[in-house]
Amino acid sequence: QVQLVESGGGLVQAGGSLRLSCAASERPFSNYAVGWFRQAPGKEREFVAAITSSGSTTTYANSVKGRGSISRDNAKGTVYLQMNNLKPEDTAVYYCAARYAVLTNILRVEDYHYPYWGQGTQVTVSS
Repeated sequence: QVQLVESGGGLVQAGGSLRLSCAASERPFSNYAVGWFRQAPGKEREFVAAITSSGSTTTYANSVKGRGSISRDNAKGTVYLQMNNLKPEDTAVYYCAARYAVLTNILRVEDYHYPYWGQGTQVTVSS
């Protein structure tokens, strides 16, 4: 059972940046692909970004493309989401999720592919 803990959220002004972290209980963390998702009040959870288990391939939602960057350090068991030029519409609870995915570069953007989830970290962007 992989446990995930997000951190790094907070209140930031529009145009600012945040780096979210997702710490996993697995060491090393090289057998799991990871996705970031977010859920705004009154809205469904949506995909933000994903990275393969090796870190060689990434994909982003159109809404964050060019502003977000996902990366990982498998030795530390941590995946990061750097968000730049934040907008009020980025306000949401951000969740990281993991799925066992060895020797594949297929990235999944649907949340039902991910069995392991963190509790989320709140990001609030003020205008």
